Parts: sequence; structure tokens; C-alpha cells
Amino acid sequence: MAHRVVKGLVGGCAVLLGVGISGCAAPQYNYAADSSASTYFKVPEGWHEIGQSSLNKALSSDIGDSGAAWTVAYEGGSSPTASDFLSFGASHPFVWAQVGTLTSTASQGLSYDALRDFFLPVSSTARADVPSGYPLTGFSQIRDQVLTPGQGVHGVRETFSYTLSGTADTWDEVALTNADQTTMYTLVLHCTTSCYDSDQAQINQVMSSFTVRSSS
Repeated sequence: MAHRVVKGLVGGCAVLLGVGISGCAAPQYNYAADSSASTYFKVPEGWHEIGQSSLNKALSSDIGDSGAAWTVAYEGGSSPTASDFLSFGASHPFVWAQVGTLTSTASQGLSYDALRDFFLPVSSTARADVPSGYPLTGFSQIRDQVLTPGQGVHGVRETFSYTLSGTADTWDEVALTNADQTTMYTLVLHCTTSCYDSDQAQINQVMSSFTVRSSS
């Protein structure tokens, strides 16, 4: 169902590992960190990591091989499952991250719109280009934000809704690249629109925590 995961990512990315913290005010959070890429984000303590094997199978089934060697995902609720990666109707937030190296071809073609559309069609151009019969309908833009967190890192945060077979899902995505556009860092979260609306404050904590400290 994914529109287009950016091609040209090559292997060798560090695995994102959950690192627990303590002594935080409620709700407590755990951190997922790719130390080699100086990248991290936090998730509520009650969210559960998806097993790497199950996640890899879901990614391969849903989007094929994106070229990113290592990824991580978490889901709220008591029954996390990798099948919620692209499942419309997930009643708890599902968040997925990856860090990958871009080939020179992918780097040269990386624009802000390419970042917006790396996963689902978001820009007006991409939405106009979807083929007849594309199953996602009812696009609604909630946020379109350019991010420049520092050290040359730049990208976008996009929040939007799509409907599939009568079920509305809200998607929140951060897509960043470093100054020389050789690495791409992505964080994608979604659940039903009613779930997103009720958990919006907590979800924003997760998305806003995505941090990249790049030296290039």
C-alpha cells in the first residue's frame, strides 16, 4: 500500500536499539537510538517493540526491500503486531523508524517533495499522479512543516489522513536528510483517526523527540 519508499538506500545501517531510562516524570519513556548515526527518539514505556524478524517480514511483504538494513518499530496497546505496519484500523499508535545511506542518484533527486512523498503520496504533484483505482481516498492535510533542526539536517514533518474501505487513518511522518544528502532518517507513526485524535499529545511527544545530530 505504500506509495514509494525512497530507493537507493544501501545496507550497513546500524540497528536501532531500545535503551531504558528511569527517574522520569509520568508517563515514562524508553529511547530507541541508532548510536552510529547519532539518531534517537522516545516512546512511552507502555509501548512494545516489534520483533525484528516479524518486522522484517512485514516490511518485505508490504513495501519490498527499501535498501535500509536495519529498522525498528513499536506499538501501543497490549497486542503489538508487525501486521499493523500498514494496517488501516490499528486502534493503537504504530511507529516505525529507519536510517539508511542514499546512493548518489537518490541523493541528487532528493527534494522536499521527495521527502514528503517517500512513503505515501502527500504533495499535490504525487497525489495527481496516482493511478486510476488507487485505493486510498479522502486525503486531508493536517500539517506541512519544513524542519531545519541544525547542523545542516533538514526535512519535513507531514501529518495527514487517508481513508481505506471506509476506515480513516491519520499518518504522522518525519523525513530528514543530512547536509550533503547522503543519509535519510525517517519516523512514521499512524493509527485510526479516532486513535490519533485521542492520543495526540502523547503522539506529538514521540514525533517531536526524533533527533538527528549529523556531522555532515
